[in-house]
Amino acid sequence: MQNVGKGLKTSMKNHHLDQQYQKLLQSVYADPDVQKFIQQHQSELAPQAVQRSASKLYEFVTEKNKIKAGQSTFAPGYVPQLVLNDHLIEVAYRPTPEFLRQKKQRQMQHNFLTVGMTADIKRVNFEDYEPTPDQEEVIIDLIDFIEKYETNPKDHQKAIYLYGPFGVGKTFVMAAMAHRLSDHGFKTMLVHFPSFAVDMKNSIGDNTLKEKLDQVKQMPILIIDDIGADSMSQWVRDEVLGVILEYRMQNQLPTFFTSNFSMTDLAKDHLAVTNRNEEEPLKAQRLMERIKFLARPVYLNGNNLRN
Repeated sequence: MQNVGKGLKTSMKNHHLDQQYQKLLQSVYADPDVQKFIQQHQSELAPQAVQRSASKLYEFVTEKNKIKAGQSTFAPGYVPQLVLNDHLIEVAYRPTPEFLRQKKQRQMQHNFLTVGMTADIKRVNFEDYEPTPDQEEVIIDLIDFIEKYETNPKDHQKAIYLYGPFGVGKTFVMAAMAHRLSDHGFKTMLVHFPSFAVDMKNSIGDNTLKEKLDQVKQMPILIIDDIGADSMSQWVRDEVLGVILEYRMQNQLPTFFTSNFSMTDLAKDHLAVTNRNEEEPLKAQRLMERIKFLARPVYLNGNNLRN
């Protein structure tokens, strides 16, 4: 970081500006924050510490006044504060609350990835709304997962297959969990599966299929949202969903699901029947074994909150 005080002192000496320098220091010494600091630490200061630290005091007052006036500083996002160092006065810089908030937001954006979701889903968190009684029970389960995962991320624990009627908040509570995990430094992805399936088909043409599939299947924490919402082709079922589930089961990676179907109905009415009305119950059973290994079913009931 640039040493403003040292540069100023050298410049004034080279240009024989000692008289102007002394005049400037009068206003520096008169600054209320400077006076308060000197009074509070009088017994700890070395002899002539104020004079020997003059350039640092000038740096502090100058930068403080720039911030107050809304001007650009040499350390944007940081505010100066006076500190003691070996019985002399130094200037330290601490981040502003706004800078820390923005830093946290950037970290969250980096750790919380989405596919096929609206941008505002990343702003959902547990603290900003009143859960329904049904949601509250689910949230307790999700927070319990978060706490156990943070204690030991390598321990295998089952995630949740959250199912229930339309609009009861399944995606909402999962997004809130992802927000909390990302705030704590854990990379999480929320994937709207019908949109992801379309994206996978389109990726065949631009040769990005493997890259996108690998990113999803290797994500430390994955939420597959709205599975069963659309009919699934044999290729999507076996070469996309099947590949993801197989990898995550083998590596015991936490994998959450939301659906309007129970596990039984998902297997019978969705995974066993392709979009060509071909019935393949054994392949559906194979997929369901992987889903059951990864997650336990939890039912979420309630009113349609979208209405």
